[in-house]
Amino acid sequence: MLLAGDWSTTTPKGSCRRKANVLTPESNVYLMSKIDVPEDHPRYESLLTRHRIEAGVDRGITSKQGLIAEGRGEAFDYLLGERTIDSADAAERAAAAQLLLADHPVLSVNGNVAALVAEEVVDLAEVVDADIEINLFNRTEERMEAIAAHLREHGAENVKGLTADGRIPNLSHERAKVDADGIGAADVVLVPLEDGDRAEALGEMGKTEIVIDLNPLSRSAQVAAIPIVDNIMRAVPNMTAHAQDLQGADRETLAEIVDAFDPEAALAAAEAAIRGGELN
Repeated sequence: MLLAGDWSTTTPKGSCRRKANVLTPESNVYLMSKIDVPEDHPRYESLLTRHRIEAGVDRGITSKQGLIAEGRGEAFDYLLGERTIDSADAAERAAAAQLLLADHPVLSVNGNVAALVAEEVVDLAEVVDADIEINLFNRTEERMEAIAAHLREHGAENVKGLTADGRIPNLSHERAKVDADGIGAADVVLVPLEDGDRAEALGEMGKTEIVIDLNPLSRSAQVAAIPIVDNIMRAVPNMTAHAQDLQGADRETLAEIVDAFDPEAALAAAEAAIRGGELN
């Protein structure tokens, strides 16, 4: 499992360009290689996800509350059949188009996101020319530095969030702290695994929000311009694949994809899938 990708260190655009992967004994890839679960186990992906969060706690990346949040999301994913439903795929395509249209897109990262899809976030940031910014509810300098180091291990170059020279209005907790030239200046923000109050506050600032949340009834999903009801481990690489397919499209085509997306219909389809799904 210890495979380092042969990624180019030069790219025509983007501050989050990929650099060569450096695998250390502390890296998430190394930790995952130590999991003694056969890949044909029926709950392999679920167990892998849990171990990634657990490893993140050990490294100071995720918080203990993150373990609880992961369990809640896993329950919804189970009801969805642990699959990307058609409405989620459409949302991921619309999200890719929206990111490509953006003047200043930012991908917001918390501890769980870093533990689960660090490399995938870097891939997406490169394709859509987005900044990556760390934003935490349980914010400490140690956690911020640990997450930044983890993202750099997976290819990120310029990780934002450490400066915290801007604020989101009407929030009294640590998630209000942002970089003024990052989320503070963004027109489109991807907010995966989000707290509802920050999602609302970002919307009030006039930012277009893309939210990844397995609960279609959550406040985050309800206020998003593009809610993606899918497991983040499927959603982020799928967004990247859609963005790669759409890179050559003109702005009119991208805008038509975004305009055709109906967030209320997507949420209704996800809720129907959860309520009517058959458990395996």
